[in-house]
Amino acid sequence: MGTSIRWSARMRALLRRWRGAPLTWLIAGGFVLMAAMAIGTALTVDRFRQNAIESGRDSLESAVRLLARHFDREFEDFAVLQKSIISELESHGIESADVFRSEMGTLAVHEVLRARASGWSDVAGANLFDAKGVLINSSRRWPVADVSVADRGYFNRLKNDPASQEEVEVVPGRLGSGPAIVFARRVSGPHGEFLGLVSRAIAPDQLESFFASSGLGEESSIAMHHQNGQLLARVPHVDAMIGQNFRNGTPEQMAVFERTFVTTQLASPIDGKDRIVAARLLTGEPLVVVATRSLDATLATWHTQTKFFVAVAVLSIGLLVLTLYFIFRQMTRRLAVEKHQLDTAMNTMTQGLLMFDQDERLIVCNRRYIEMYGLSADVVKPGAYFRQVIQHRHDTGSFHGDVDSYCDGILGNAGQTQSTIVETSDGRLIEIKNQPGAAGGWLATHDDVTERIRADERIAHMAHYDALTDLPNRVLMRGHLERRVAELAQGKPFAILYIDVDEFKGVNDSLGHEVGDELLRQVANRLRACISGNDMVARLGGDEFAIVKAGTRDVAELTALAEQILKALRAPVNYNGQEIPTDASIGIAIAPDHGDNLDDLLKRADLAMYAAKSEGRRTFRVFAPAYDAKARLRRQLEFDLRQALARGEFEVHYQPLVDLAANVVTGCEALLRWHHPERGMVSPADFIPVAEETGLIGEIGEWVLRQACTEAASWPGDIHIAVNVSPVQFRSRTLALKVAAALAESGLAPGRLELEITETVLIRDDQEALTILQQLRELGVRIALDDFGTGYSSLSYLHRFPFEKIKIDRSFICDIGQSEDSSPIVQAVVHMAAARHMATTAEGVETEAQRAVLLQLGCSQMQGWLFSPAVPAAKLKQLLSAQAAAA
Repeated sequence: MGTSIRWSARMRALLRRWRGAPLTWLIAGGFVLMAAMAIGTALTVDRFRQNAIESGRDSLESAVRLLARHFDREFEDFAVLQKSIISELESHGIESADVFRSEMGTLAVHEVLRARASGWSDVAGANLFDAKGVLINSSRRWPVADVSVADRGYFNRLKNDPASQEEVEVVPGRLGSGPAIVFARRVSGPHGEFLGLVSRAIAPDQLESFFASSGLGEESSIAMHHQNGQLLARVPHVDAMIGQNFRNGTPEQMAVFERTFVTTQLASPIDGKDRIVAARLLTGEPLVVVATRSLDATLATWHTQTKFFVAVAVLSIGLLVLTLYFIFRQMTRRLAVEKHQLDTAMNTMTQGLLMFDQDERLIVCNRRYIEMYGLSADVVKPGAYFRQVIQHRHDTGSFHGDVDSYCDGILGNAGQTQSTIVETSDGRLIEIKNQPGAAGGWLATHDDVTERIRADERIAHMAHYDALTDLPNRVLMRGHLERRVAELAQGKPFAILYIDVDEFKGVNDSLGHEVGDELLRQVANRLRACISGNDMVARLGGDEFAIVKAGTRDVAELTALAEQILKALRAPVNYNGQEIPTDASIGIAIAPDHGDNLDDLLKRADLAMYAAKSEGRRTFRVFAPAYDAKARLRRQLEFDLRQALARGEFEVHYQPLVDLAANVVTGCEALLRWHHPERGMVSPADFIPVAEETGLIGEIGEWVLRQACTEAASWPGDIHIAVNVSPVQFRSRTLALKVAAALAESGLAPGRLELEITETVLIRDDQEALTILQQLRELGVRIALDDFGTGYSSLSYLHRFPFEKIKIDRSFICDIGQSEDSSPIVQAVVHMAAARHMATTAEGVETEAQRAVLLQLGCSQMQGWLFSPAVPAAKLKQLLSAQAAAA
């Protein structure tokens, strides 16, 4: 605003000087201005030409960069496909070319190739050649055509050079019409011997079709070359040019194939025109994308602009003569208009504005300032002294304090920028800024910043408080704890209580997030009621809370607090008339007894909380050093588990499934066993949960599936194999593909494979889970529902998906035959399964009495120690052979 006022003053002075100048000066100034316009037009035209060239270069660079990025991704997917196929082939451990040819030239391998290559619409698909160059398998057709690539350069380079793993070459197509770009990768044996190669091909017209969609315009071209200079594809397409080598000529032309990224201007070897050229070498393949545009096409718009600017310049110079005639009258009118505009702008500002000169006199004051404080325009007007303005504010009630002290403070720092926020009597917050002027004096602005500051306060609150419960969040709690840790040196102990709501996930899953949110709000309110003024309760996230108890290290006091919290939380939460039970597990760490480092204390409170969970929940634990040792053992177990599969420490045992009526083995369940080189046999109860938490269960479960199918394929008769599928495997969404691969690899009939799932895999997204089950059913495998009766919503799943079998959990079997046993429950399950044409298997059968009752109740199968524990594969084969001989 001060700049506008100074500009207005300069304009008035300029007008006075012009009124006293001779007419000759005005004419001379006009000629100077016309010359400046001509020179400016010439410079502008030249600059526009440079801009047009730079814009054309940028456009080509962007196009080449996008195309290179696109083909990098495409060819990376291309390479991933080939590598996955090669990895699959080399995983068989084939050591000779003859074995490679016989085992890889099968229908099963063709199906694998076809499934993996189905996402690409290329010319030749994925093709597999033996060590002599003969086609032995293909994703496109079965049986394969009689084709040999022994005469191809890429075949001989891959065959004769073990260091060469991939070759790219353009060759005349043999499996299609026209040339093809072949990507070939070497397949090696365990000792590096050449077994054959996997190749895929792309037709040049596929690349040209994509190039054509880029729309670079007239006299432009896009091409892809091999790095050796050979032209692979080009738009516009010219048959005679495809296959020619363009790696020759000037150093600039050679640089297109030698450097990673090139932008240059050179004469085209094709049409001789000057062209802008941009080229980029692909990251993963020896291919170069080249885009060009003729210089004439690039400058076409510039030529039109040049004509326009020249015409405008001539017209402007002609009009300048006429304009000079009216300049005095227009200047006077312009100054009047600008003054009016300045006054209007100042009086419509949202800020109050005052300008004082070096003598402390008011130069400018806008209407907003008068209205902001309810002042009189007769007092606050140009010429009034600064102290008079402040005294008038004091007299009218908008200024509180000593007038002289305030004025002395402002005037004493008039050469510096000052800013302060004051609150008016009606609660408004006003920011006052004083800025020094260039020639003495200062400019003062008064701005209604109430909403902004209140918004900043709300944002600060949101950054440090949980939105759901309005408790301090993890960030605020950590800052509070850092201050508590600093006070330890003053002899001020404290304790951290980690609180985790038990079974919260089940409430969320079964009753919905609205109920879960209300439960968390109620928990927060009850925790607030358990603390005193110096303590803090915070929500860490999810269903985890924490309390920082100040001024104590007494275990008895902390125990009483933990019991008070558990008592408060155990009262059911009422939501819309529904009572929701709740409880918690609490871990306690005491400072400095359990450490004086913040991260160590938080970790130890967490360990104590998990100890409470692992020991039955609904309780609390104070940290003990043994928890640290237990955590280290857990981490070591996870580390060993990650190595176990690669080291071959796993093995599969098999527990027979016995037909209750015929008393014969009709199937076996595959059970994983881990023989640790130092710990011996590790219980599945110890390592399976770790495998599920870390995600390792997916890879391990896939290994068990393949191992069990391979072993079952050698069993006599139609004895089936049952394999457990974890929720982690189910969520991968590729379970059906992995099952199909295991069946194809082992040769096991799909009807002999039974997959056992628990209700856990259905509870989160049952529609998607049922879709996956249907995919498995279409493969021909059997589906069994394991641990029936221990989860949620079992009956609804039985209604929506027809399982072949229900496995009754051992918890319902152990007391059968005793008084008040579970026989009615088992009877109900058997009847329900029979009505839906499902078999039933009782788990954990250990006595003849249990067997007799189950037979009487109509149960189909049993498994348990009464007949046999889980045994190694060799011992199971003896049992099955003996049964077959007896039959």
